[in-house]
Amino acid sequence: MTERLNFKEMCAKFDVTPRTLRYYEYIELLQPEREGRSRFYGPREIARMTLVLRGRKFGIKLEELRQWLLIYEKEGTQAQMKAFLDMADSQLANLIEQRAQLDAAIDELQELRDDTAKSLG
Repeated sequence: MTERLNFKEMCAKFDVTPRTLRYYEYIELLQPEREGRSRFYGPREIARMTLVLRGRKFGIKLEELRQWLLIYEKEGTQAQMKAFLDMADSQLANLIEQRAQLDAAIDELQELRDDTAKSLG
């Protein structure tokens, strides 16, 4: 039997707030099945949510993720994988730059802290 989650179960499974889940629907990252006022998330939506949260973990913007997910629907797996490589390369460059900035800030703060500790004593 395929997994099918209701709204509350989906929030719990992915540890997201109802507001987040509704927002992801609003911006068309997710398209749950509707039965009356109830929403149900099947394997496709569960997989998409996994990919969205993984992308967010890496700092990828929601709109980029939305466009990337659309590529699969319109052009298939190969095109999506190529787009992923471009997206990953771009984000890796961003993260490397951020790490360099953090390392510089850490070094500067450590130096200031050490200088202050020496002047105390």
